[in-house]
Amino acid sequence: MRERLQLRQEIDLQTATIRCRQFAAKVGMEEILIQKLATATSELTRNVYKYANCQGWVEFTYHQDLSGSYVQVDVVDRGPGIADVEQAMADHYSTSGTLGLGLPGVQRLVDSLEINSSAEEGTHVTIRMQCICQSRGLL
Repeated sequence: MRERLQLRQEIDLQTATIRCRQFAAKVGMEEILIQKLATATSELTRNVYKYANCQGWVEFTYHQDLSGSYVQVDVVDRGPGIADVEQAMADHYSTSGTLGLGLPGVQRLVDSLEINSSAEEGTHVTIRMQCICQSRGLL
């Protein structure tokens, strides 16, 4: 199961958060996990708007295998990239005068977070949340 949404304007950020909630609910994820995943998605898509002039997309994917199931969210932009990912993951580090809690907060909300970023390619963030799901027979 997969769904992709282009991020072209500010309203798409709200749509992405709503779609994240709907997608996770459709696969049977528990409400508390849905809320965490939607909050993380909201933060990441806001970064696309703020740092990449809303040039990107978000994709939701459901995976199931012998070890369990999870929802993966990929947020990709074509912005200037993150100069120092390690530094960006530190609490209170900000290049824009904010509190600097966005990416570290996302990391605390989800089970895994990966960031690949370069000035040439932009930024690709992948987050995953294990499903504590009711079986929906999706596979």
